[in-house]
Amino acid sequence: MIDRYLLPLQRAALIRPARALVRRGVGADQVTLAGFAAGLLAVGALVAGWFGLALLLIAMNRLADGLDGAVAREVGPTERGAFLDVALDFVFYALVPLGFALVDPGANALAAAALIAAFVGTGSSFLAFAAIAARRGLSADAYPAKGIYYLGGLTEGAETIAVFAAMCLWPAAFPTLAWSFAALCAITTLSRWHQGWTAFSPTEPS
Repeated sequence: MIDRYLLPLQRAALIRPARALVRRGVGADQVTLAGFAAGLLAVGALVAGWFGLALLLIAMNRLADGLDGAVAREVGPTERGAFLDVALDFVFYALVPLGFALVDPGANALAAAALIAAFVGTGSSFLAFAAIAARRGLSADAYPAKGIYYLGGLTEGAETIAVFAAMCLWPAAFPTLAWSFAALCAITTLSRWHQGWTAFSPTEPS
């Protein structure tokens, strides 16, 4: 919901770090993979109950997620980079609630399952819309720097990371936070279904 307002600020803040990485020969794909590795370590920290470390690693993952795009803009974006960025992001989003489920299955497993299912809804509707939009040559004016058509919604990246941070800060509140965010994700999914149904409706022959 607020990604479109945060992205210009993020891009401005990451220009210098990105240029420093480029000067050292670090590519965008390397940054993406390093960020995903931090995300995997965050899941391990969650399973171990080290919630403060998990929050730090989640922040590192998200920093890398912005930095890889900044590096790509300096040297030229690639389709492989766009694919890698999106594919690994969706896996990371699903692994975080899994980590909470594993650290305390009795309290967290059902809420984690509901949240992962909700992420499937938001993710599948996002990617389905992007695939058809690409075939039609459409672009998202609000997200011109994205590698694929970026369909917004009530729950986007910023809101998801804010909820993950809250879960790490107050792990006992995970079930409440997970169920609440799953409900918001369901609203996002329904709104994207409606957008797709409307945007891709067959035209009547003249």
